[in-house]
Amino acid sequence: MELNSVKDAPSLLLTDVLVVGAGPTGLTLACDLVRRGVRTLVVERADALFPGSRGKGIQPRTQEVFDDLGIIAAAEAAGGTYPVGMIWRDGERQGEHRMFDEVEPTPDAPYNRPLMVPQWRTQEILYARLKELGGDDIRFGAGLTELTQDEEGVTARLADGGTVRAAYAVAADGGRSTVRAALGIGMTGETVDPNPVLVADVRIPALDRDNWHMFPPAAEGGGFLAICPLAGTADFQLTAQFTDGTGPDTSLDGVRAVVAARTHLAADDVTEVRWASDFRPRAAMADRFREGRVFLAGDAAHVHSPAGGQGLNTSVQDAYNLGWKLGAVLRGGAPAALLDTYEAERLPNAARMLGLSTRVHRGEERRGDATRQLGLGYRDSSLAAETRTGLPEGALRAGDRAPDGPIAAGGRLFDLFRGPHFTLLAVGTDAEIPALDGELVHVHRVEAYAPYGKGLFLVRPDGYVGWAGDEATGPALTDYFKLIHGGAPKTVDLKQS
Repeated sequence: MELNSVKDAPSLLLTDVLVVGAGPTGLTLACDLVRRGVRTLVVERADALFPGSRGKGIQPRTQEVFDDLGIIAAAEAAGGTYPVGMIWRDGERQGEHRMFDEVEPTPDAPYNRPLMVPQWRTQEILYARLKELGGDDIRFGAGLTELTQDEEGVTARLADGGTVRAAYAVAADGGRSTVRAALGIGMTGETVDPNPVLVADVRIPALDRDNWHMFPPAAEGGGFLAICPLAGTADFQLTAQFTDGTGPDTSLDGVRAVVAARTHLAADDVTEVRWASDFRPRAAMADRFREGRVFLAGDAAHVHSPAGGQGLNTSVQDAYNLGWKLGAVLRGGAPAALLDTYEAERLPNAARMLGLSTRVHRGEERRGDATRQLGLGYRDSSLAAETRTGLPEGALRAGDRAPDGPIAAGGRLFDLFRGPHFTLLAVGTDAEIPALDGELVHVHRVEAYAPYGKGLFLVRPDGYVGWAGDEATGPALTDYFKLIHGGAPKTVDLKQS
């Protein structure tokens, strides 16, 4: 695309990708694009990053994404594990309640449990990483007012008077997406729970931080109330349901009143309300995730109940899937048709996670393996090329998440995968490796390893096996590279690991 055709406009900003929204989705996408050398501009309607704790659970699969992006250490330092629930009634502790079963880490899945990080802090970490990668500053106070597109690009007009011309745009602007509305894309869904819910970040010095404090509804109704200590902060996240026909009052007095009415705490024990919001849990998904050169990601594409902690995590997976594909098209010579696989891969996964969130909210399914998201994959995708036959049940296949594990030279497989490249992994085989572009594909030989078995595995930049085979010198691997890169790579970079 030739962006310079309109370069003389006085307030025009030129970029490769315009990201609308500076939440976890937009910031994850921006980090991934910038490390690929893709010019990226993030515009945000608000004057600053989102201030609340809303999406506080970072699931194991998202932790793997953060590992790849170079921020997992910062996330772990800023957060912590979930406390055990404590059920209260009439001012007395009734017993513990565990939200999910503990799972021990394994060599192939080192991140074994959700990590609690308040959403505002997750965004700060992503923003700091974006700056480290050399990304442009976010343009705050710049809501979208108009969006048009043509065969060569997208033109966006902003509330601050600026105009942006980009090759592609991504709507990461939340459940009430301005971009989605401008595109005329419908949102189909249902109300998960008709009762409004108050969510607030509060200070309660009189309450211990050892447990997630849970207060079941009283006999006369009113709904549940829960107070969860937010790891790495002095705050609690308060959640209160309203089943009696009243609605949440987000003021300090309102929050104090509901705490005093439903717990053993006094109103004055709530010393501060740092952020508050009210919402009605719903599940909805956009009718499509793309319109021409504009893509929907995160809450702009799917809205979840907060139960099970799937919304933010599914959104990060959207960004992680789309980032390498935009990079491949804009910088790697990949055919534009590669971008068609974004909706084909992400829409079915988002639908599954949407259903899971709803079932967890309604008590029909317990948090467990599914909510950790490690089992998600793309076996049915056109980018999953499994060339082996006679595989046993349970074998790793093209489309599956590429497991972690130790390597003989020290370190882990995730260390080999980390970065914007593909990785061709020769596991327990001496199969000949063709000449490959060392910048595009890193090649490593490792010993046979049970989660992989033996064979050749081309791991995509987002950590999924794209191609798997027994030999790499035939047309199968070359044909795959034509699909995702427009041609076969040229030079070799063979590493013994």
